[in-house]
Amino acid sequence: MLIITIKQGKEQALLSGDPWIYLSAIEKVEGKPQERNKSGATATVQSSSRRFLARAAYNAKSQIAARIWTLREDEPVDHALIKRRVQAAVERRLGALGDAGPQALLQLVDGEQDGLSGLLVHAYGGATGYLVCQFNAAGVDLWKVAIVQALLRATGCPNVYERSDELVRKAEGLPVTRRVLAGEEPPQRLMVREDGRLLPMDIRTGFIYPR
Repeated sequence: MLIITIKQGKEQALLSGDPWIYLSAIEKVEGKPQERNKSGATATVQSSSRRFLARAAYNAKSQIAARIWTLREDEPVDHALIKRRVQAAVERRLGALGDAGPQALLQLVDGEQDGLSGLLVHAYGGATGYLVCQFNAAGVDLWKVAIVQALLRATGCPNVYERSDELVRKAEGLPVTRRVLAGEEPPQRLMVREDGRLLPMDIRTGFIYPR
């Protein structure tokens, strides 16, 4: 496993709840070259005195060099963690989804807030509609299959589409992709309710058509 050593004094931000570790805060990264070059690989983060601080997703291609998964030494980064995080995020917001009606586009997963840094998921049309995902960081991109499986189980929605934020993905050194991850692709034009109004939108891109 990779080991990231933080410069002396730089661990305070992390301990205060900052989920990002910038390249400038890192003293050194130890591990096999193939692991250091694997975007999103799990790393142990330690202080300059070699005290355990966190487990994080490492990305040598980004200025945000590591994104925290957990501050607990006894919590491994595995399929079970992904499933727990996705399930908790969905349960937190499913009530709002049901109350908003089938034409609302609501956020189900909100990245750092849900312990899934870089992941954004929006839902449209309830259990028979569509989930639109943005994998805006290497860590969640590496766990994409597990995340999609967890979303399918947690929501019962059969259709999952990947939408890329081109600028963010390029900054992370990730390829820009737009594709179906499960089920069917959303139609190019759907009516979406925003602030009490129905607007024609392409939920695959976020583009709102002129009225």
